[in-house]
Amino acid sequence: MRTFRIAITGDFLNAEGTSAYGDLGYGPLDACPYIDYHYIMEHAPQPEDPHYWDRLYSMEVKAEHVANVDAFIVLRPYIRPHVFANGAGDLTIIGRSGAGYDKIDVPALTANDVALFNLPDVLTHATASSALMFILALAKRLPAQDRVTRQARWDLQPQVMGMEIENKTLGIIGLGASGRELVRLVAPFNMRVIAYSPNADPTQAAALDVRLTSLEEVMRESDIVSIHSNLTPEKHKMIRAEHLAMMKPSAYLVNVARGALVDETALYHALRDGKLAGAALDTFEVEPLPQDSPLRELDNVILTPHLVGVTRESIEAVVPAAVENITRVLSGALPLYCKNPYILPRWRERLAQLATQA
Repeated sequence: MRTFRIAITGDFLNAEGTSAYGDLGYGPLDACPYIDYHYIMEHAPQPEDPHYWDRLYSMEVKAEHVANVDAFIVLRPYIRPHVFANGAGDLTIIGRSGAGYDKIDVPALTANDVALFNLPDVLTHATASSALMFILALAKRLPAQDRVTRQARWDLQPQVMGMEIENKTLGIIGLGASGRELVRLVAPFNMRVIAYSPNADPTQAAALDVRLTSLEEVMRESDIVSIHSNLTPEKHKMIRAEHLAMMKPSAYLVNVARGALVDETALYHALRDGKLAGAALDTFEVEPLPQDSPLRELDNVILTPHLVGVTRESIEAVVPAAVENITRVLSGALPLYCKNPYILPRWRERLAQLATQA
């Protein structure tokens, strides 16, 4: 069997050219004599490039990056149709190192008989526990209490007192894996949980004691709204000014999904004008969050750099899971979590041709 070639986006690396996230688990690849892998160094930080972090989330995979490779593992860069300007060549499969794949043009992959898989499980607990952390930090008014302590303003104690989340209503937008995990995590708090999730299994929701309802009712009734939905073109800015206006002035909004699900301008005005008590955001429509973003001015919002759901344990599980899926393909099995399964009959033919190549 000829060498199976895997390319990996270089944003897994640091400026020294080594892993930025510790041991990424390439052992199975290193042990296999017919597998070769390399990083796309154009995606890696360079000591002489001070603007790397400004363009980190706008980088793209190019046609030359996928030339002469059989598989591709991507962390942050976009994969757009121009990647296949010269066809797919030997490329048979792309793995997204995480759950979201909104930066990958799935129709372009499908048109070129390239399978796409994601890793929906490796970040599930890390994402849900981050949402719970945000919920507690907001409810207990942790940023405000930290601020008055640093300012030696203990006289402001009554003004920064928090609330309990016990017996409050939690609204979840997107009852997928991380949304369901959040339900499990908040169980000790006896919260009433409602959810807007059009594709959710009603039986599964009922088993979790979650009542499925409309987006409008979630916004109106919840004391905390936590967003866990995937991003599609139809969901772009699904949370708009009119939805934020439905929320209680004492309510909080948490977003650990995708920034583009929320109209950030409307959210800023709601937070600034006291129409909403606070928010915690790990994702933004433009990343990194621009220096002139008005959200930076507010002291009732917690901002994190799209990393709060990534832990040492979760990132160390990402690459091994992708590698395991790719080695499944090499053994003749279908990839787990394939996002364009309707191509599989044609894709199997391509894989069979690969297997017969010397």
